[in-house]
Amino acid sequence: MYSEVGGKAKKGEMLLKYQQYLQRQRDAITYRIKKLAAKQVELTKKTDTIKEKIRKKYEDMKRVLDEDLRITLTQLDTEHEAAEKLVEEKIEDCYHLTQELDQDLATVSADVKAQEADIQQNSERDKRISETLKLTDPDLIQVDDFKNDQLLCLTINLLLFIRSQVPVTKKLFQSYASDVVLDADTAHPKLIISPQGDSATYTDTWQDVPESPSRFDNTLNVVSQEGFREGRHYWEVEVSGKTYWELGLTYPSIPRQGREEDCWLGRGKESWCVEYFNGDYTAWHGGVHHELPLLAGRQFTRIGVFCSFPGGLVCFVGADTMTPLHCFCAGTFTDTLHQALCPGHDNEGTNWKSLKICDASRSAPVL
Repeated sequence: MYSEVGGKAKKGEMLLKYQQYLQRQRDAITYRIKKLAAKQVELTKKTDTIKEKIRKKYEDMKRVLDEDLRITLTQLDTEHEAAEKLVEEKIEDCYHLTQELDQDLATVSADVKAQEADIQQNSERDKRISETLKLTDPDLIQVDDFKNDQLLCLTINLLLFIRSQVPVTKKLFQSYASDVVLDADTAHPKLIISPQGDSATYTDTWQDVPESPSRFDNTLNVVSQEGFREGRHYWEVEVSGKTYWELGLTYPSIPRQGREEDCWLGRGKESWCVEYFNGDYTAWHGGVHHELPLLAGRQFTRIGVFCSFPGGLVCFVGADTMTPLHCFCAGTFTDTLHQALCPGHDNEGTNWKSLKICDASRSAPVL
């Protein structure tokens, strides 16, 4: 009789401990949602503050700078919207986990054996909770304050002494211009890479090139020789006269061989890109595409790609007029980034021109 009473007490104690464990897990997720919401407010305040400071400076400028003001604010809005969307996605992840924990808290069984089985089944969810708490750390979501401060300083300098009507955003990005040399050893055999490594051209002929695990054998890709792990970088590619191309950034881990779509730029989590095909623009990352209908039919001489490690940003612009195309907020980059491009196939004879790396420190011609 005593043994039976002791066993029931032990069962009750185990159930109570497990219930407390679930409650602690739920409390941790709830607290994280609170912190993310506070981060969202902070991001909005920072963006509103920098916008207001820049707006006041532009009010003192002449009519010819009105378009410059619009472009600068649009750039800030794009970055803010990307960061805010990332926060909302993290809150959604946390919310789904709290729902699962609420369900378990409401259905804690009185049967110890059944409960122990549930504990084993929940080990996978515990890993998800741990990973979610790690990935939703608000400190990983940053606005590039240093870049914004520089933007404000450039705006003030422009007000004091206007040398030209070049957009402020263009001046800023030009200061981050990076040299890009394409790595011929990574190029698909149907690509011709110039001796200087500054252009890629599609050909119907399969080139006699050395086999290498770093070479793309399925997609018409090539990546840069050098990568970067910090700072801010900007590069431009001439795309005039082409009907199909892809430009972006990638980790070295992007698959190089095989028929999987992950080899394509933006189709896996290792890369980000904007694709142009027959007048339509599409942004890609992680296999998720974002159609850009407002840009349909627009043509640019150059496309610019900006990357900020402090801000966790990958931004694409029509470099001719600094027209924003799309901005990804990656949060935190986890590896070296390389520039990547795909000049595309011949597209029924309309896409033979090369993709050529430009000197991003010099302005593109305005259409």
